[in-house]
Amino acid sequence: MPDNARLRQILTVAQMQAAEQALIDAGTSVEELMQRAGKGAAEWVWRISGGRPVTVLCGPGNNGGDGYVIATEIMRRGGEARVIAPLPPKTDAARDAAFGFDGEVLGKSGEIRGDVFVDCLFGSGLSRPLSETFRRLVAGLQAHHVHSVAIDVPSGVDANSGNWPVELAAFDCTIALGAWKRAHWLGEAAARSGTKRLVEIGVADQGCRETLSPRPMLATPQWDAHKYRRGLVAVAGGAMPGAAVLAARSAMGAGAGYVKLFSEVAGPVPADLVHDVAPLPVALSGSRIAAVLIGPGLGRDEAARARLADALSSGRPIVLDADALVLLDNDLLEGVDTSRMVITPHEGELAKLCETFGIEGADKRERAIALHERTGATVLAKGPDTLLTHAGGVTYFPAGASWLSVAGSGDVLAGIVASRLAAHGDPVRAASEGVWLHHEAARQAGVAFSASDLAQSVACAYAAFL
Repeated sequence: MPDNARLRQILTVAQMQAAEQALIDAGTSVEELMQRAGKGAAEWVWRISGGRPVTVLCGPGNNGGDGYVIATEIMRRGGEARVIAPLPPKTDAARDAAFGFDGEVLGKSGEIRGDVFVDCLFGSGLSRPLSETFRRLVAGLQAHHVHSVAIDVPSGVDANSGNWPVELAAFDCTIALGAWKRAHWLGEAAARSGTKRLVEIGVADQGCRETLSPRPMLATPQWDAHKYRRGLVAVAGGAMPGAAVLAARSAMGAGAGYVKLFSEVAGPVPADLVHDVAPLPVALSGSRIAAVLIGPGLGRDEAARARLADALSSGRPIVLDADALVLLDNDLLEGVDTSRMVITPHEGELAKLCETFGIEGADKRERAIALHERTGATVLAKGPDTLLTHAGGVTYFPAGASWLSVAGSGDVLAGIVASRLAAHGDPVRAASEGVWLHHEAARQAGVAFSASDLAQSVACAYAAFL
């Protein structure tokens, strides 16, 4: 695995512990690993503090030991650091780190106020909720400091699920040690952990199947490109033409050379969008179609189901969204090659699909994985913590703007994904590029935008990845 890919691997708690043990077995001491982690984290804390006083909350384990190293390094650089240690160190490495810190150590916080609070109470290995005493301690230090930084994961957060304790306020920054954990990109923790940074300590490729999506590199058309070579997207509309037009407009800005709207329902369309009113089987028979999108504005009646069946039987790479996900079932998938299919459910649509296909799962991640395994399709489970499940595993993404929670936002995303699928034919790559473009379009659209504003920003978003 290339180094940049290795640094994008996302590990469970057990995988992280195994990775650290492998380093120890190869001759790196626990103390050396702690120094690497603590000094690497201190670099980020130093930048955040800007020389202002730092308060480090140290727990009894090795996460607390990292905290003592951070405090020591801050003082070595000429900064001011104090440690709050409600419990004494209980591991040899943590005791050594505590012995190396010659600054102020307090047994409890009282009403300590300051600029930067660093949470090293418990790391990713905590397998139980925080006690009431510790919850009050962390919450009080957050409230009495201007900035708060979590080391590895915020104390009390489940590193595997991303579940967030209700009493815990958001952090400004979370510094992952050694490798990313699911909680950095999944669940409420993904949104409330603030800016995320990774400290390298030498963890090798663990062969995991869960990774953070890399920022894509898009390209301008080749010198000899023409509209068909860049990809023809067919957007199959239905009873409500507005959503399909919105998706088509988004596809036009995401790199495809040609976008056609196949809809027998009359309605206003942009002058540069070709509107074909032929029956869908006829319209889809064209040999130059590179990808099909169906679902936005499709409807849910028998006529809509028939159109979905026609789209699926066309044999084209296809994106299913919105109403198509409500209609989809085993009968419609019979004999369909799903290896080039992307489905893009939000939470409610994911629940409906799981009901249809008899899938149970404790959380969004498990349900999305099971849906991929059951259908063979690439599953883009969208939302504030979007994730992609596919034959290669699970891909996670940095969170997009919360302003994306607007009607029609999913239609825009579906159009972008279909456009990228038409451009190169790779469903996993298309879905990944779609998420990044969607997020960037939201950034460029500003605040309180409409879905049409978002669609208008897609072309500028594309330019940001050139």
